[in-house]
Amino acid sequence: MSKYRVVILDDRFGSYAEEESVLSAIDASIDVCHFKNEEDAIQGLRDADAVLVNLFTLTATIIQGMERCKIISRYGVGYDNVDVEAATRAGIWVARVPDYGVEDVSDHALALLVGCIRRIGFKDSRIRRGDWDLHKEQPIHRIKGSSLGLIGFGLIGRAFRRKVSGFGLARVLVFDPFVDASVIRDAGADPVELETLLNVSDYISIHAPLSEDTTHMIGASQIALMKARAILINTSRGSLVDEAALADALETQKIDYAGLDVFEQEPLPSNSRLRKLDNVIFTDHAGWYSEESMRELQSKTAMNAAKVLSGQRPPYPVNEV
Repeated sequence: MSKYRVVILDDRFGSYAEEESVLSAIDASIDVCHFKNEEDAIQGLRDADAVLVNLFTLTATIIQGMERCKIISRYGVGYDNVDVEAATRAGIWVARVPDYGVEDVSDHALALLVGCIRRIGFKDSRIRRGDWDLHKEQPIHRIKGSSLGLIGFGLIGRAFRRKVSGFGLARVLVFDPFVDASVIRDAGADPVELETLLNVSDYISIHAPLSEDTTHMIGASQIALMKARAILINTSRGSLVDEAALADALETQKIDYAGLDVFEQEPLPSNSRLRKLDNVIFTDHAGWYSEESMRELQSKTAMNAAKVLSGQRPPYPVNEV
């Protein structure tokens, strides 16, 4: 019998060779579990020594029932589906993986941006229907000489800035109150307040974490400040944007286009107003994904657990216990 029981929630990967490689070294076994509700989770996690969680919500009630757990390690950058305060009260570490997939998400944001600018999704779907000469329906503006605004300037925002450096942009503006202005200037960008960024930018790409303070940070009043030709890209968290306000703006052409990899509810509901619009490009919360980033994510998520079960700090802690 193994020394530790590690439970993996949400079977999104199929193979767990990376986790097994890391955790077998400390004599830990892996159970992949699917819980339908809170009660199932309380029962299934009662004797878990560590929990690796993807999308399942770990509430205070579930966490209170974890009698042996020493760490909750989240597959990803964000951790809004884990009640961190409850975990801290219970003496449980919460950890994440903030540095995986930086190249992949920034690649994806750039792909969505260029796809919106050049109307790739619209043209593809219409040509498949037999249409041609579509430029009159959706005019295209040149990238060179335009202005880009980045909301958030962490690892992904900085990688995105590096990747757009060859496009001949007139300005790159950054809003991030947690990054020193000198760091932003050294990257060839201008630190500005959010209102200025929204007023000036032709393209806006969001790279901010989700919190109580950032939920719906882009709502109707913020969209009202944007240019009519503005393009909004979101590869961070769906709830950073008020989808109803965005749908209003896209329907009335208050702004030009949007490229969305994340949504307030996932999968995107079949009755979403956004689905009816041809000035938005969707992807399925896939910005993080490449085969390389998936292996990196799995290994680092497991390493958080292995370190704590071995009596050490996790490499990527969210709280202190």
